[in-house]
Amino acid sequence: MRKAARKAGLALVAMLAVMLLSGCSGLPKFSASPQDLYSLPALPANYTELNSRINEILSSGAEYAAPTAGTNIQSVQMVDLDGDGGEEALAFFRNSGDEKPMKIYVFSARHDTYEQTGLIEGSGTAIYSIDYKDLDGDGRKEIAVGWKAATELQVLEVYTLGKNGAEMLLRTNYVRYVIQDMDGDGRQELVVLRSDEEGGIADYYGWQENGGLAGLSSARLSVTMAELIQQGKMTKGCMRDDVPAVFVTGVTELSGAVTDVLALRNGELSNIALSGQTGASKLVYSFYGLYPTDINNDGLTEVPTPVKLPELTDDDAPVQRIDWLSYDETGKGEVALRTYHCVEDGWYFQLPEDWTDRIYITRGYSQDEASVTFHTRGEGGEPVPFLRIAAITGTSREIKAVRGSRFLLSRQPKTLYAAELLEGNDAWQYGMTADEVRAAFSLIQTEWVAGEN
Repeated sequence: MRKAARKAGLALVAMLAVMLLSGCSGLPKFSASPQDLYSLPALPANYTELNSRINEILSSGAEYAAPTAGTNIQSVQMVDLDGDGGEEALAFFRNSGDEKPMKIYVFSARHDTYEQTGLIEGSGTAIYSIDYKDLDGDGRKEIAVGWKAATELQVLEVYTLGKNGAEMLLRTNYVRYVIQDMDGDGRQELVVLRSDEEGGIADYYGWQENGGLAGLSSARLSVTMAELIQQGKMTKGCMRDDVPAVFVTGVTELSGAVTDVLALRNGELSNIALSGQTGASKLVYSFYGLYPTDINNDGLTEVPTPVKLPELTDDDAPVQRIDWLSYDETGKGEVALRTYHCVEDGWYFQLPEDWTDRIYITRGYSQDEASVTFHTRGEGGEPVPFLRIAAITGTSREIKAVRGSRFLLSRQPKTLYAAELLEGNDAWQYGMTADEVRAAFSLIQTEWVAGEN
């Protein structure tokens, strides 16, 4: 502590000296003792008071119980709930001796102190998630709390913070939910997924003019809640014609991906991915760890659709091209982009349209190197390699990455990615330049989230 204080004091002395020597006008005169200069900065008074109130709760037998999933997982969270520019503090606790052990305290800043202005209690075993969104368009954020009520049961409650504390607006069982403006009116709506007797169902909630959060409609899902929980994902996105949508992807036990697409049709929630013949989703493909996303940054959400490429020989491992399809509200899909995803090595490559049905891809290994080679067919039908992309590791990776005609694509802490235009590239009318290869190459970005709401 003494060493930290000394460093802080020296830094402050140096900063003051620079300011005085620079001749800045209008500076106040400083009169401070050496002891003052070495003092650590104090917290503002209101934060000190907040800390005292939290310590009182801990002293009563409570313990911190931060949300376990979602993006808001701190034990104490600062959020401007009422839109006044000042932040409220929400603190999350468990007091096992109480009838409702899970507690969320809301503190609001009042002059130089924080006062408790709300208390939300739950009888579950944990606080699963927390989210803050304006659902009624009044500039104030409502609080959505997911409680872990039992091993197989979660309960969603939505609260508004008023003069009399936290008032509950909605309570329902759920598995996952998202909050999104589904009808384009500027307000946020709620899409809740849950199980029922027939399987999975999505309930749509919106704010009513007469006040209150009400269920408006429901849509049947193809994705089961077990498939969603295992490796599945909900994605907020947009279809063609700027239609808001929620993409729900589940993963089956046989490594198949099933995607439902939820959007409003004539004001009611509909699953536009359902087949008229089978009543199930038409978007069923092999799962390669990919989910709907805006792959080409056009503002629309595309669904990954694997397409098997032909092998050069019978010994080659199967290779998939990924066609990324955007959809309209009728369920019609259009290819927005084609890629090759090398999930094992963490990169993908945008395939030019002219390469469709004209290329073959093989993957090989050597010491500290995994390489993917792109081929086409020569006039005699023989395979002609024209591009190779390598992921290089090991202590000599810097040398290997620029050996021969290789050029660097990306430098990561433990891996270098390099490409090489092979002899067949010049002879093929659809060959690429080094700059075009660089532009088409991307790393697969891993999205870290502690879990969905």
